[in-house]
Amino acid sequence: MTELKDTTIRAERAWLVGAQTDKISKEEADSLLHELAGLAKSLGLAVAGSMLVRVRERNPSLFIGSGKADEIVAAAKAEDADSIIFDHPLTPGQQRNWEKLSGLKVYDRSELIINIFASRALTKEAALQVELAELDYSLPRLAHSYEALSRQRGGRYGTKGSGEQKIELDRREIEKRIHEIKEELKDVRKSREVQRKRRERLDVPRAAVVGYTNAGKSSILNALTRASVLVEDKLFATLDPTTRRLDLSKGGSLLLTDTVGFVRNLPHGLVEAFKATLEEAAAADLLVHIVDASDSEAEVHMKTTESVLREIGAGDLPRIVAVNKVDLLDAEQRSVLSRRFPGARLVSVKSGEGIAQLFVALEEALSSGAELFKVRIPDSEYGLVALLRREAQIVEEERDDEGTTLSCRIPARIATKFEPYRVGGEKT
Repeated sequence: MTELKDTTIRAERAWLVGAQTDKISKEEADSLLHELAGLAKSLGLAVAGSMLVRVRERNPSLFIGSGKADEIVAAAKAEDADSIIFDHPLTPGQQRNWEKLSGLKVYDRSELIINIFASRALTKEAALQVELAELDYSLPRLAHSYEALSRQRGGRYGTKGSGEQKIELDRREIEKRIHEIKEELKDVRKSREVQRKRRERLDVPRAAVVGYTNAGKSSILNALTRASVLVEDKLFATLDPTTRRLDLSKGGSLLLTDTVGFVRNLPHGLVEAFKATLEEAAAADLLVHIVDASDSEAEVHMKTTESVLREIGAGDLPRIVAVNKVDLLDAEQRSVLSRRFPGARLVSVKSGEGIAQLFVALEEALSSGAELFKVRIPDSEYGLVALLRREAQIVEEERDDEGTTLSCRIPARIATKFEPYRVGGEKT
């Protein structure tokens, strides 16, 4: 009788290690370790177990003491783990030493996030950005493993081998590819800048939806614009910015852009690599900051997002805070939430609660800097009348044989265009 064999590919089992240091409290270390588990699961890994270690004196070779290292290895092997993932950054030397000690794959939070980004990259732009981050990370780690190189697209960075000459050849190939990618990304940025200038010529206001990963940004975009942007209950489900037009109730429209989510301790290489994507937020007139009401770390996540926004030059932009997923809260929790986030809009994409109010808040935010003018536009400049009808709030409009007179609230970004046409040169 033929014996049937299970051919199912087993998910990688990862043992997670968090670190409490003189700069990281136990509470924060616990929170980061919990988030590391979420990141691992997002990549399809099975969490075999976890351990939080107290690091008093850093061991240059292993980051932690040899006794605790042996304890971690024993615990990981007892749970049949395939890998050990550290929440704390490891140097290339430390990573090599851990792999020799354990006989398992060993990597840190940065490499895990890079791998997640690599699995989510769908467009050429996103793939280039991820590849750049991968190569920047792997370059100083050439000596410890050729496995990482074999995972690169097309295997173009050399086959398995050993010896200093081989490593140097691979290093040159990687450095060459890094240069090529940076040049390609320059072209991407130029193309994006051209697209941005086209939108600016249309004088259409722009808002960017920002927030911590998995807070519900894409869901909010879909709810407001009736779009069909990919929505998944995964970290970093959205890597490429998606822009949709939102028609406003008082006339005019808004371009609303979904952006990549933020996360604590995002590898700096990824921040740099994703500048072209994050620039969409920096170039916006308004930010819609989405916060997950159901997450106990919501305030920490909010601070992380604000920190990244400052880094990309978007820290001073006006914003609306929308706290999502309030359908998961009871009345008492909502009351606490209102005190934690004063002025925030409470919304639920699932139930539809607060979406209409968020729409109104967007309109009010866009018109808050608008001035009320009385202008007279001659027929020879009738295109300006069309612009006002599209972007301004018109209070009164009169037409005669020579032109059009309008009393309207004009957004600050286009107000200077109408200075020559003010009636009496004064605001109404």
